[in-house]
Amino acid sequence: MHIEDLGLYAIGSALVKEDTTAVQIPTSLFKKLEENMKMTSFTSVSSYVTFLLRGAIAETVQQQKETFSKEDEDKVKDRLRALGYIE
Repeated sequence: MHIEDLGLYAIGSALVKEDTTAVQIPTSLFKKLEENMKMTSFTSVSSYVTFLLRGAIAETVQQQKETFSKEDEDKVKDRLRALGYIE
C-alpha cells in the first residue's frame, strides 16, 4: 500500500492529508490505467494516477528550469557572433 492510497503525501518526514477532487477521463484510458496498475503495488487507480501526475509535473518543472530563456539564447548568439561562429 502507498501513502497515496490513504490520501496522504509526504513533506519531509511529515505526512499531510490532502483534499481531493474528481477528474473525468475517457473510460478506455481508465481501463488501461487499471491494467497497468496491476503490475504495481497501488491499490486504486486514483492513487496510481496521482503518483503518475506528480511525476509528470515534476519532470515538466525540471525541463522548464533547464530551458534557456529568450535572454539567455540572445546572449549565447551574441557570443557566438563575436567569436565568428555565426553571422
